[in-house]
Amino acid sequence: MMPPPGGGVVDDIAAMRGRAAVLRVQGDARSAAMIEAEAVELEARQPPVLQASRMLLAGRLPEAEAAARQILQHAPDHVAARCILGEIASRLGIYIEAQRLFREAIDLSPGFADARISLARALFRTSDFGEGLSLLDDVLAIDPRNRAALSAKLTTLGQIGAYDRSLKSYEDALAVQADQPWLWVGYGNVCKTLGLYEQSVAAFRKALALDPRRAEAWWGLANLKRVAFDAADRRAMLDLAAALPQQDSGRVQLHFSLGKAFEDERDFAQSFDHYAAANRIRRSELRYDAQAMTDEVSDSIAFFDAGYFAAKQGVGDPDARIIFIVGMPRAGSTLVEQILASHSQIEGTSELPYISLITQKAVADHWADRIAKYPQILASLPAAEIDRLAAYYMRSAAQHRQSDKPWIIDKLPNNWLNIGLIRTLFPGAKIVDARRAAMACCFANFKQHFARGQGFSYSLADMGHYYRDYVRFMDHLDGVLPGAVHRLVHERLIDDPEREIRALLAYLGLPFEQACVNFHENARPVRTPSAEQVRRPINRDAVDLWRSYAPWLQPLRDALGDLAED
Repeated sequence: MMPPPGGGVVDDIAAMRGRAAVLRVQGDARSAAMIEAEAVELEARQPPVLQASRMLLAGRLPEAEAAARQILQHAPDHVAARCILGEIASRLGIYIEAQRLFREAIDLSPGFADARISLARALFRTSDFGEGLSLLDDVLAIDPRNRAALSAKLTTLGQIGAYDRSLKSYEDALAVQADQPWLWVGYGNVCKTLGLYEQSVAAFRKALALDPRRAEAWWGLANLKRVAFDAADRRAMLDLAAALPQQDSGRVQLHFSLGKAFEDERDFAQSFDHYAAANRIRRSELRYDAQAMTDEVSDSIAFFDAGYFAAKQGVGDPDARIIFIVGMPRAGSTLVEQILASHSQIEGTSELPYISLITQKAVADHWADRIAKYPQILASLPAAEIDRLAAYYMRSAAQHRQSDKPWIIDKLPNNWLNIGLIRTLFPGAKIVDARRAAMACCFANFKQHFARGQGFSYSLADMGHYYRDYVRFMDHLDGVLPGAVHRLVHERLIDDPEREIRALLAYLGLPFEQACVNFHENARPVRTPSAEQVRRPINRDAVDLWRSYAPWLQPLRDALGDLAED
């Protein structure tokens, strides 16, 4: 390790921060921030800091931490070293420590935007959205074009369901920088969520006008489901797909979009070729292990037996009014949420990440325990800790609420594997299994490009095995928790909506309301790929679409075995 910055550099940095402090007192926050950024840049150019940064970028976190701490031993007021340690803590999931370090950096350099942005991101990971957004607003007040701060703000507003604020923030940003295609893409997605179809289409088209290589704008149009691509659109996408380098992530979005374009033309052979190409590329980027998932499900089945639930009686929050909608993605969970959120006593809060975060939190809080493994760690958690985790979920979910309706919905489909934890935290929670016929459901996943996660969905064989594991686990729960889960079969809902809706509301213990049948009249925001579909009455448009692709789906049929539909 080379020695820390010499006295001359340290004196220069101290002088720069002194000038910044004077400017801030004089009311010139912009100039103060610029000088403080220059001071940190001067710190970051020193060899010891460059070495620590290279270690961080390479993922050599212990070495990077040791290097940064050595810098602080010689220079206790070093902002860049603190930020390196804060980033390491964030990567390790130690968000409280990360927050402390970034706060110290801000105390030393109040106008340093990167520290405020990093602190905001660390706060978001502990669901402290108010302070985090305020920090980003501080940065944007000085520099409205700060892309990192603006992107973090816009993304977070969408995640917490503050769509009206998100829409206005996009409009304010576009008033300042209407030449930015990424902003138009984001604006198009928010308009889609709010049901502003024409504005959404116009925004994606504007992004393409500014940057014809913006593949995500083509996918934005395709993901609206209702857009009909014409021959010029198909040619533009084909030309762009051929021109993009092999490693360009936009190729995935283009192939998914072309799959949709040729599907609309009923050219199913070309459509499947493009869907297959998109999935092949995306699958090569992921480390999904189908056998590991099967093993995880087997472990959960063995752990969450009748004896476990008997031992946990009397713990958790029995009064929480939460409806968890679980199952496969693209199985109709957004439709079920839209139906229920049309009830006067239920608020839909979309897909919340907190159950899966609690699984990580339970293990992280006991990292020194050699048996700290999920779900086994749940067996030894005392009632007080279970109550604390339940309170954490409720506190976090509350930040997504827009009303005071007594019931809320969490519709993260993948929570099916966490039902044991859900029942531990909330023994009175209602659980709805949104089930769709295997071939139709799996193919719907195959043709969908997900923003994140769902690693199983980019291979027909992986998807078939995942569906089997899901059914296997749900069958197990039916045996050990009889009556706890209400299964709502998508095809039955389509055939007789009122009958199925009445049965669903009876399971929830709520009175029937006609608004649930007229769910398509509900103007609430919808974030998922099904946003446009649930704004129309129930229909059978996509029920048998998979059959047009049947000649190419044998790997899926083989993996599903007896669950495959004829």
